[in-house]
Amino acid sequence: MLRSDLDPDRDDVAKTMAAASSFVSDFLDSLPHAPVSGPDVVPSGLHAPPGEQPGEFDALLATVADAAARAVETASGHYFAYFPSGGLFSSAVAELLAQTVNRFTGVSAMAPGLVALERSVLRWLCDEFGLPAGSGGLLTSGASTATLSALVAARERAVRAGAPLDTLTLYVTTHTHHCVAKAARIAGLNPGQIRTVPTTAEHRMDPEAAREAVAADRAAGNRPFLLVGTAGATSTGTVDPLPELARLATDEQLWFHVDAAYGGGFVLTDRGRRILRGIERADSLTLDPHKSLFLQYGTGALLVRDTEALRAAHAATADYLQDVDDDGVAPDFADLGVELTREFRGLRLWLPLHLHGVAAFRAALDDKLDLAAHTDRRLREFADVPLRPDLTVLNFRAPGGGDTGQARDRANRELLARLNATGRIFLSSTRLDGRNTLRMCVLSHRTGRAHVDDAVELIRDGIEGRLP
Repeated sequence: MLRSDLDPDRDDVAKTMAAASSFVSDFLDSLPHAPVSGPDVVPSGLHAPPGEQPGEFDALLATVADAAARAVETASGHYFAYFPSGGLFSSAVAELLAQTVNRFTGVSAMAPGLVALERSVLRWLCDEFGLPAGSGGLLTSGASTATLSALVAARERAVRAGAPLDTLTLYVTTHTHHCVAKAARIAGLNPGQIRTVPTTAEHRMDPEAAREAVAADRAAGNRPFLLVGTAGATSTGTVDPLPELARLATDEQLWFHVDAAYGGGFVLTDRGRRILRGIERADSLTLDPHKSLFLQYGTGALLVRDTEALRAAHAATADYLQDVDDDGVAPDFADLGVELTREFRGLRLWLPLHLHGVAAFRAALDDKLDLAAHTDRRLREFADVPLRPDLTVLNFRAPGGGDTGQARDRANRELLARLNATGRIFLSSTRLDGRNTLRMCVLSHRTGRAHVDDAVELIRDGIEGRLP
């Protein structure tokens, strides 16, 4: 049998897999003791182009290991910046399987069995969020791409109802993720069509202020079409008053979108379901399983109440697709989003959920809520903590820091730099109430009580001047 030069034989596969398995095991074993931030100097060898002759896998693997070490260790239990994404080994194995069989899943007829697996996960997610029969969606590279598809669907519904594009207005807050504004720009709206609604003292969208903004736009001849609520803001982790916003959207016939990229996974827990009450009334919602379901980066989801709204905004066809036309049972993924060519993302969710069981994810998320509450209590012993956490994002500042706002900001920037320079933890920062504020997110499945206690003691040392 003829074999391509690019295909290994069975012995080569076994040898390569053994080396890769050793790399994975060594990496996972090193995580508990690895520094959270590695060297950031990139040696010239990492810029080398490929050669004409074959390379040695072991040498190439060593290069990959060196390149990967020159990074912030986002897989560490001591990583608390942005939104930790530790990555599950089972999901990595799923990716190996999915990329090996390399099926095309943009059109259901090309791989109906694998598409069925992916759709089963989407149906399960819809059920968990309380969306009705007929709801659905697709897996994406992340919530930003999912947001674009949701916004385009909302725009198309409004335009088809007779609203001129340049009259459309949408409603966000200062804590709405910037991917919404980016999606609006890509979808043909200008910045002047985005209304920033005031927030309450707890940094949540003010429903009455939103209602007033909608009324003012209608009076001015504009066409309000989209209201965006946030279920876990990036800066603060706070959740907007979703029931009140859903009521406003219904009253004003607005498309109600909920950004649950971070907070959505907590719907698996009893506490999270209570906090996210009202999300079941969304017309669309975004979720990043690479955040609160612990999966690898590049795993997003868009769920919609009406899949036909997505199809109406995204479907396209051509003569050369006549052999793989939609069978009418369910729309093809390529008809629901911006991607035509898409990888098979479903297995990276399907395999971990079936292998570990949903209860394991629920328990891990409950543990993160407990750890965040514990960390909040401890930080309040010595730091300025402006908010109670809704979920697992914590904000704090060094107390005092001088008489001026600039001096206080400088003190907190210096504190963050000293903490991260230790290599023992990694935090991020934001601006809250006009002040530089440190930010800690407890989310990695590898983070336990010892990790947060170590972090708290290091933060205390930094605030009390015991760090270099």
